Amino acid sequence: MTALDAAPREVAATPGSAVRDRTEASTAPATPPRALQVLARCRALVRPALMEAVGRSHPWVGEMAGYTFGWCGVGGAPAAGSGGKGVRQALAVLGAEAAGAPARAGVPAAVAVELVHAFSLLHDDIMDGDPTRRGRATVWKAYGTGPAVLAGDALFALAVETLAVQPPPAGATAVRLLSGALGDLVRGQADDLLFAARPWSGPERVRPAAYRAMAEGKTGALLGCAAALGAVLGGASPTAVAALDRAGRHLGVAFQVVDDMLGIWGDPSVTGKPVHADLRERKKTFPVLAALDSAAPAARRLAVLLERGGDPGAAAELVEAAGGRTAALVEAGRQVAAAESALAELPSAAPALSDLRCLVDFVVRRDL
Repeated sequence: MTALDAAPREVAATPGSAVRDRTEASTAPATPPRALQVLARCRALVRPALMEAVGRSHPWVGEMAGYTFGWCGVGGAPAAGSGGKGVRQALAVLGAEAAGAPARAGVPAAVAVELVHAFSLLHDDIMDGDPTRRGRATVWKAYGTGPAVLAGDALFALAVETLAVQPPPAGATAVRLLSGALGDLVRGQADDLLFAARPWSGPERVRPAAYRAMAEGKTGALLGCAAALGAVLGGASPTAVAALDRAGRHLGVAFQVVDDMLGIWGDPSVTGKPVHADLRERKKTFPVLAALDSAAPAARRLAVLLERGGDPGAAAELVEAAGGRTAALVEAGRQVAAAESALAELPSAAPALSDLRCLVDFVVRRDL
């Protein structure tokens, strides 16, 4: 249950200057090579353990899990597809390293969060009715709704098992952390689904503060949990674990806000979605909600247009005129600054902290 390329305009006079307006992705700077190196290192470390965990499941369920991760096609034939960049598993490995432990200490945490993320995507695709993900059919379209639900349930069970077998007391602490994050994730997803039925104007409309809470649960909880779980298995102090969890949660909100900007102003050749995609789907995203919350005259015209299901292009112009785009940039910058502030509370553990900061910049520039 989730979702992160920025245009060259920096967030002027805003904390977290790594955040950029990503609506002109074709002119954005290339992804920092170091971030790609960090991600590749962590994926190479985690993948054997992830494959071993999936191998413990029922063969049919294991095939669907392999399809989810891009390892195989329908029927089990090997495939070279991408299972994602692996930001969450990298956060788990770096969380362990930030605690002064070797990277391998964070591998069980990385496996668990990757399994939970895959589980959430399986169910999210069903709830949203999405037919494709990463350029091919989603699991429910390829195998059926019932099998996809079953595969998601199996991945969740494997995630809990992976942490529960870790030596005490870290294993029990890790399971509690994961359970709490899952509760937050479900609450965030529930709010997101309920937002769709709320009006665009009046006292019942969705306010930006409610959106932040939703995004922290739906997206931030698992990012925070990933880093915190790695730290727990790496023997970090409760203070360090809490700081990493906060950093990930702020990072999740920043990601979601920037992703919302792409959904309105992103380049279709980069996002793979039609121009003004989120407005066409009438999604209540942060730029829209911030625009509606402003005192600008354009806000009233925007509310009327949205209530009537008007032209998405005109709506995008009104969102910008009412300050929604600027507000989103400021909010993303504020959340990145908060994430960096939380990381600053950790004991110095270079290069782990440096790699974590590198990923913070990466996440607000690239899709997870």
